[in-house]
Amino acid sequence: MIIKMRKVVKFGGSSLASAEQFEKVGNIIHADKERKFVVPSAPGKRDADDTKVTDMLYGCYDLAEAGKDFKAQLQAIKVRYQEIIDGLALKISLEEEFKTIEKDFKAKAGRDYAASRGEYLNGIIMAAYLGFEFIDAAEVIRFKENGEFDSEVTNELMRERLTSLEAAVIPGFYGARADGTVKTFSRGGSDITGSIVARAVKADVYENWTDVSGILIADPRIIYKPEGIETVTYKELRELSYMGFNVLHEDAIFPVRREGIPINIRNTNAPEDEGTWIVESTCQKPKYVITGIAGKKGFCAVNIEKDSMNSEVGFGRKVLQVFEDNGISFEHVPSGIDTMTVFVHQDEFMHKEQKVVSGIHRLADPDTIEIEADLALIAVVGRGMKSTRGTAGRIFSALAHSNINVKMIDQGSSELNIIIGVANADFETAIKAIYDIFVLYQL
Repeated sequence: MIIKMRKVVKFGGSSLASAEQFEKVGNIIHADKERKFVVPSAPGKRDADDTKVTDMLYGCYDLAEAGKDFKAQLQAIKVRYQEIIDGLALKISLEEEFKTIEKDFKAKAGRDYAASRGEYLNGIIMAAYLGFEFIDAAEVIRFKENGEFDSEVTNELMRERLTSLEAAVIPGFYGARADGTVKTFSRGGSDITGSIVARAVKADVYENWTDVSGILIADPRIIYKPEGIETVTYKELRELSYMGFNVLHEDAIFPVRREGIPINIRNTNAPEDEGTWIVESTCQKPKYVITGIAGKKGFCAVNIEKDSMNSEVGFGRKVLQVFEDNGISFEHVPSGIDTMTVFVHQDEFMHKEQKVVSGIHRLADPDTIEIEADLALIAVVGRGMKSTRGTAGRIFSALAHSNINVKMIDQGSSELNIIIGVANADFETAIKAIYDIFVLYQL
C-alpha cells in the first residue's frame, strides 16, 4: 500500500520579494510532490534599502484614512506586483483587485484589511504560477467578534474546504469575522496560518521556509556565527520565542502541537540544508547542555519588602492585584522570606509607576518599595539542563568572570529554562559569556 504524505509549506516575505525568489520557491515546491499546500507571505524587502509591501500598504491606507490622495502610493504597490508577474511571464492581471482595494480604502475598510492585501495578492500570483487552486483565507480562517482567533470553527472550515483538493494556495496572516470583516494576526502571523493549514489537513510535516538555515543557538547580531540547532521541542521554542527568537511566530506552535506535527525551518536560498526540526518530544540528545539563549531589554523591577511577608496569607495576591488593576502584565515574580520582586516592561510601567506604588501601599502595607530600571531578562533554555548538574552554577561563574552583576535568577519547575536578570548595559556581554561557557568551550 502506498501511503500519500502531505506537506504544508509556508514562505516568508524575503522568499517572495521578487520574481527571482518566486522561481526559487517554485523549484522547491515542484522538487517534492508531497508539498501540496502553500502559504505565502506578502513580498518582503528586495534589499536593505527596500520597503516591505505590508508597510507600503499601511502607509497608503493611513493617507486614505486621513482623506488624503493615496493614488501614487497605491500605484507603487501595483508596480511591485507587476514586476513579479512580468518576471514570471504570467498572463494574469490584478487590475480588478486593485480597483476593489482603492474603493475599499476610500470606504475606510480598516488597517487590518489594508495589511492583508499583501498576502492576498501574492497568493493569487502564487496560485497562478504553480497551477494550484487559490483559496481566500477570509473564507476559511475565522475570528470571533472580540477579535480572538476561533481555532475550532477555523479547523472545521479549513478541513472541509481542503479535504477534496489535491493542492491549494492559502494566503497567510489574515482571516475574517463571521460578518466578513477582515482581521489579521500580529506581524509574522503567516507562520500561524501555515500551522492552521497543517492541522486541518493532518499534514506529516509543516515546512516553514525563510532566509536562514534553521534556528541558531543565539542572536547572530550578538554572537559571531553561532551554532545552529538541529532539533528543538515545542516547549523549548515557546520559551525562546517569547524571549526574542523571531524565526517563527510564538503562536504558530499551538495548532500543530495538537496533532503532533513536526515543523521544519528551512532556507529558501539554501534548500539543500536540513534546517531545524521542531518536535513535540524526542529521544535525541542535544548537542549541548543548552538549546538556545534569548533575551529582551527594557524591564524594571519593583522590589517590595515586608517583614515576615511569607506568613501573611494573600500578600502576593494583593500586590499582583494592583498591577492587574492598572493593566500591567508581569514577567517574573521571584521572592524571598521578606521580599518580593515583580519584573514588568518598563514602557508599560513608567507612566503608571506612582499609581502602582500607592496602590501596593494601600492594599499590602509593605515596609518599603524600590524600583530599579533599565534591566534585561535572558532565558537559557534546554531540555538537556534537567539531566545535567551545575547548570545554574556554570551560568553564575561565567557571568562573574565577565564582571556582570546578576539582578535575578529564576528557574521553572520543569527545569527547562533559567531566567537571568542583568542590567541593560550588560545584556550582550552576558549572552556572550553564557554562549562561550556552554557552546564555544565545548566544541
